[in-house]
Amino acid sequence: MAFYDPELPGRAAVRGYLVTVEQFADVAAQEMYRPPGTDLDLIRVAAETGRATLGPGRYETLLRVGTRDGLPMLTFTAPHRASEVDWASPAPVYLGTLARGLREAHGWDVATITGYLAARPGVAGRWSRSRVRRLVAEASER
Repeated sequence: MAFYDPELPGRAAVRGYLVTVEQFADVAAQEMYRPPGTDLDLIRVAAETGRATLGPGRYETLLRVGTRDGLPMLTFTAPHRASEVDWASPAPVYLGTLARGLREAHGWDVATITGYLAARPGVAGRWSRSRVRRLVAEASER
């Protein structure tokens, strides 16, 4: 699992998809373990505050993180802050998936991806930079 904390400094590398409100609501409902077709009241997210917490569980906080081409950019995350989490070390397959996504979405090279991932909470202090680099290089070959 990965969560977005808008209060953290810096920028997060992301990938966006243009979807309908209904498609977004369906994906979010699935992540929240709610039945597909659940009305998530996304209008509140587009309001001035840009935030709607629908429950205490993972991925039950909806955020407007900006706009692009006049359209709102939305995501869902946990309601808590990053500082409130006991970080777990990510599995190699998960880091490999992130590495491939960063390469595909941003065109980053192995060194850039390695530096980005090695500095992330859960990776920093648990994975050596050389181990992250090997994994990123292997993921880049696929």
